Amino acid sequence: MKKIVLPLLFLGLATTSLSAQESGANDFNKFSIDFGGGFNKAANPMTEGYHMKTTNLFNANLGFRYMFNTKFGVKLEGYYDKFQEDDISRGDFDTNVMGGTLQAYINLGRVLDFQTWTQRLNLYTHLGVGISVLKGDNIDYNDRLGNVVMGIGAKYKISRRIAFDANFTMLNNFSQQRTWDGNEYDRQGKQGFDSTLYHATIGFNIYLGKHEEHADWYVDEKSDELEELENRIGELETMMDDSDKDGVPDYLDAEPNTITGVAVDSKGRTIDRNNNGVPDELESYVESKVSENNSEMRSQMGLDLAKLINGGYVNVYFDFNKDMPNAQSVGGINFLVKYLKENPSTGADVIGYADEVGNNEYNKQLSQRRAENVKKILVDSGIEASRLNIVGNGEDSSVNPDSPYARQIVRRVTFILK
Repeated sequence: MKKIVLPLLFLGLATTSLSAQESGANDFNKFSIDFGGGFNKAANPMTEGYHMKTTNLFNANLGFRYMFNTKFGVKLEGYYDKFQEDDISRGDFDTNVMGGTLQAYINLGRVLDFQTWTQRLNLYTHLGVGISVLKGDNIDYNDRLGNVVMGIGAKYKISRRIAFDANFTMLNNFSQQRTWDGNEYDRQGKQGFDSTLYHATIGFNIYLGKHEEHADWYVDEKSDELEELENRIGELETMMDDSDKDGVPDYLDAEPNTITGVAVDSKGRTIDRNNNGVPDELESYVESKVSENNSEMRSQMGLDLAKLINGGYVNVYFDFNKDMPNAQSVGGINFLVKYLKENPSTGADVIGYADEVGNNEYNKQLSQRRAENVKKILVDSGIEASRLNIVGNGEDSSVNPDSPYARQIVRRVTFILK
């Protein structure tokens, strides 16, 4: 069987991985407004004896950015620079430059997989072309310049809508007719790119859109799988394992943690025709035993169900970096709702977990949100909030963190009755 299935799996993985970025293209925000201000420094050309301050104020910039995906984008930016003399300058001057650029934007944090160790810090680089106009008190015409722009920056995520940005940019100019201090520029013997201007700025990125995350910070697990395709092919043999011994290989098993011995369908899902969260086989067994025995036997059956819940057989699962349960987890929640309604004196700890991708503090908060959301579903289903206690346990390190299939098992909420 493996000789037939493995080649088909390889083809399926390759097709899925090649389309991963496209399939996640609508899961993140693409637009942002980037603005900032700071210092500028014009290295040349300057009239002999004229000088400007090393930390010359000021520069202001405003940009509009669009990201094609989590790694690459394009940015339209305008900027304004003002130049003045320093204390040792031979003469006074007051000039300014207004310009605009069109730049390619590269999200280095995603290219270098920063998301594997931080959710707050990021790096980026940008390069492009532009035009600008040099004006001044003693310039009787607009000196139009062409620009080649390149720069690098770092940013810190403050919230899902705002990031702090620090940037250093260099502009190489050509066709310049006046010096930065406004005097005539002797270009004799000079080449085209002999004018340089530097910007050192701080500012903010404002993210626009209806999704939770912007492309700067979005984690697309499918893109990670694309980069790990070679390693995943080596795991295909492991995918044929059947962890819960239900007769369905793990890679086809929609519920890889079903109770041992309980009947499942062709996709490994527990058969529950009345959708009450209890496997039909287990429900039939309990009902038959209860009908045949007295109230003491009913109590014993309740203890058996409590052991299943406390033993971790009833769980609620989550997709990567999500805090709302996935569609396959409705049965687990319904199982607990039914039990708590039949046992009104019983309460439960609602315990959230996350996998090991990302930093510890972020995963601690994610596990807490998962537990809170499951509690809200239980309360909305008729369970008193006072009977439920939330616990955010953070990362579960019991599985191989390099296996995306193993990580599915630990992204969960489990329960302890009390």
